[in-house]
Amino acid sequence: MSGAFPSLEDLRAGGKRLLARVLSRLETHAGDAETAAFLDRICTSVRAEVVGLTGPPGVGKSSLSDALIKVYRSEGRKVGVLAVDPSSALTGGALLGDRTRLKTDPSDDNVFVRSMAARNRLGGLSDHAVAAIVVLRAVCDRVIVETVGIGQSEGDLKQAVDTVILCIQPGSGDSLQFMKAGIMELPDVVAVTKADMGVLARRAASDVRGALSLSGAGTGGWQVPVCEVSAETGQSIQELTVLTARHHAHLVESGTLDPRRQDQQAAWFGDMVRTEFGLTGLRLAEQPPADVRMDRARTEPFTSFASFAADFRRRLG
Repeated sequence: MSGAFPSLEDLRAGGKRLLARVLSRLETHAGDAETAAFLDRICTSVRAEVVGLTGPPGVGKSSLSDALIKVYRSEGRKVGVLAVDPSSALTGGALLGDRTRLKTDPSDDNVFVRSMAARNRLGGLSDHAVAAIVVLRAVCDRVIVETVGIGQSEGDLKQAVDTVILCIQPGSGDSLQFMKAGIMELPDVVAVTKADMGVLARRAASDVRGALSLSGAGTGGWQVPVCEVSAETGQSIQELTVLTARHHAHLVESGTLDPRRQDQQAAWFGDMVRTEFGLTGLRLAEQPPADVRMDRARTEPFTSFASFAADFRRRLG
């Protein structure tokens, strides 16, 4: 790939090597107007259902991702995985590299896995993750986003995926902690992992259902289901994919999928402004004619940010 970004048609037909080069260019040329124009061009060309996995460290998110990949591939789906890893304090690079924990076939051109370092972001997504999600969801049939397992600070994920799966481990007391933190307001589906633990898993599922009933989880008539799964034995993995597909269908049928994605894109714009320019920049972005700027950001978040950033820097001299 030379200077210009490929067309969407070429990207979809180009295989993993071209996709990897495009994602690398997004990181190295993040501030370019050409990059922003490319991302906005494909922002509305969504092919994939985008599923996000969140939960505390050790809950089994990577094993669950691996199991989901197998189900999606058995259905003939093209799968993209974005794994956001903890970062090295010294280098800023990914500490664990989730790619090493996924047992994918390197020769399978229909599975693409990308790891990104979280760097200093506490919301569960890295600075370049949103751009990567835009590309992956335009190319793949299913996209799995696995976030840093920090437990109680995963709100960013809700602004980037169609369906949030909250993973909870039996016997860990997570359900009580999540209920305290208000995390139960985030998921669209709850997966109790390691269901092969038997009684402990069933007890955790019961606790989570109680927490969900108290938190008033679910919006627009959607009742958040709880699924006991085991990546080790394959128990209920197929059922989990059915539940996520059912949630996606619910969004489509209720007419909320497109507005939800546009709200996400406006949130991306606000997050990019806050990350780059702090609260001062965000206050400026919300000043008149903020209504025009924010409305444009619902469909063109990346060029809106590039325009705002250029104007902000001019004001600073």
